[in-house]
Amino acid sequence: MAARNHTCAPEFLLLGLTDDPELQPLIFYLFLSMYLVTVLGNLLVIMAVISDSHLHSPMYFFLSNLSFNDICISTTTIPKMLLNIQAQNQGITYTGCLTQIVFALVFGIFENFVLAAMAYDRYVAICHPLMYMVIMNPRLCVLLILLSFSLSIVVALLNSLMVLQLSFCKDLEIPHFFCELAQVLKFACSDTLINNILIYFTTSLFGIPMCGIIFSYTKIVYSILRMPSVNGKYKAFSPCGSHLSVVSLFYGTGFMVYLSSALTNSSRNTAVASVMYIVAPQMLNPFIYSLRNRDMKGAFRKLISRTHSLLCFYNGSK
Repeated sequence: MAARNHTCAPEFLLLGLTDDPELQPLIFYLFLSMYLVTVLGNLLVIMAVISDSHLHSPMYFFLSNLSFNDICISTTTIPKMLLNIQAQNQGITYTGCLTQIVFALVFGIFENFVLAAMAYDRYVAICHPLMYMVIMNPRLCVLLILLSFSLSIVVALLNSLMVLQLSFCKDLEIPHFFCELAQVLKFACSDTLINNILIYFTTSLFGIPMCGIIFSYTKIVYSILRMPSVNGKYKAFSPCGSHLSVVSLFYGTGFMVYLSSALTNSSRNTAVASVMYIVAPQMLNPFIYSLRNRDMKGAFRKLISRTHSLLCFYNGSK
């Protein structure tokens, strides 16, 4: 098979989730709805945290960063898919594909670190409550976010720069709805050994935050079990419920994608499974925090009330 050098800017084809043209409108409206819910839900979380002074704490600072990241990772993948379905064109440029790879890696890795930072916040709050405000000071919170985001960018750029060194073959049909790094490497005609090593290194990075989360909750459970009062145990563990649900959803869906790719030879089935990892957690996170958290419910009510008052004032001034 003849090779085409990367300088020729090859065009990739995103085959999407199905070849059936009758299902395309259904998929379009389904993903459009999911994307709008994701963006609006996470924007509401960010606005609620900013507008309510009671939520100006490390826990909600990390939550607002998680919501911003969820908007970004969804925007990286879904709009291009919707555009392709609407235009009945499966093409994506080499630059566009590389851009998707970079941003998907940045926001995917960053989400892991934010979840770990939130777990550490809960660990300090429950295991060292008297030192909480000293340890989780604003400087440390901002530093954790900056370090996490910087590391995510460095790893993503390393992977993308190595992709730039590759030559690609003629048939560039990716059985996915976005440019996933592992899928793109399958079409390289040149040696991908270094790229695969970087992928293993990137995957191992996911284990660092996960180990941090497990360590934090091991300490949390140990501290809660030592509490004499059942009511005290419930109050201590209650704020962790939402975070544990989000963590379970994120890593659980990721594990499902891994099992799907390991147990089936169908790349299309893996693409369908990856919807649960790329789309579902980002859409459901705002609901998990709003339904399980009294402070968020109160902030949402205040935000809606203020918005209603502003709309009434604006309409009345007309």
